[in-house]
Amino acid sequence: MERQPIRTDAAPKAIGPYEQAIRIDGFVFTAGQIPIDPQTGNFVEGGIAEQTRQVLENLNAVLKAAGSSMDRVVKATVFLKNMADFPAMSEVYAEYLGGAKPARSTVAVAELPKGALVEIDLIALA
Repeated sequence: MERQPIRTDAAPKAIGPYEQAIRIDGFVFTAGQIPIDPQTGNFVEGGIAEQTRQVLENLNAVLKAAGSSMDRVVKATVFLKNMADFPAMSEVYAEYLGGAKPARSTVAVAELPKGALVEIDLIALA
C-alpha cells in the first residue's frame, strides 16, 4: 500500500496540515474543498450556486491531478451552512456528478472554514 499525496496548483493550496488528496489502493480521497478561486486565493462572488460550482471545479482539478475524474466518483460528502440551500446546491452538483450518481451524504453544519456556504469532499476510483 503506497500512500501518494496529490498536489496541484489548479486548486487552492491546503490551508492546514493536510494534502489536497491521497491516492491509495486504487482510490482517491480528496480533502474538503471550499469556494476559493485558486488564481486569486479569494472566495468567488455570489451565493450557493456560484460557491458550489467553484468547489466542484476545485475538486475536478484535484481528481485530474490524481489521474481520476468526476465520472469515477463513488462517494460524496456535502457540508452546507444552510439546508435551505440544498436544492440550488444539488442542481449544480448534478451538472458535475449527475452521470456518475455517487453515493452522497449532505449534512447541515453550524460553520465552515472562512465562512463558506458549502464544502464537499469526494472518494473516487483512481
